[in-house]
Amino acid sequence: MTQGETLSIFKDAIWLILKISAPLLLVSIAIGLLISIFQAATQIHEQTLTFVPKIIAIALLLIILGSWMLTNLTDFFMSLMSFISEL
Repeated sequence: MTQGETLSIFKDAIWLILKISAPLLLVSIAIGLLISIFQAATQIHEQTLTFVPKIIAIALLLIILGSWMLTNLTDFFMSLMSFISEL
């Protein structure tokens, strides 16, 4: 295994992490921003007001995108195992 192959595996792994986590992070940031604007406009500063919508949205997003995430992880794992078997 050369240094280039190792770097390629790490690059693919980091890209996969970013690809899988991006939808969850973007939705969480968007909901947080909307709730912050709402709290600033109404001056309601309840701490739990930010957590409940985020948890619900992330749970729904995991239900919707869970199979896509698992497919990507499985594909990466299978390619990694086939690469290891070729060594």
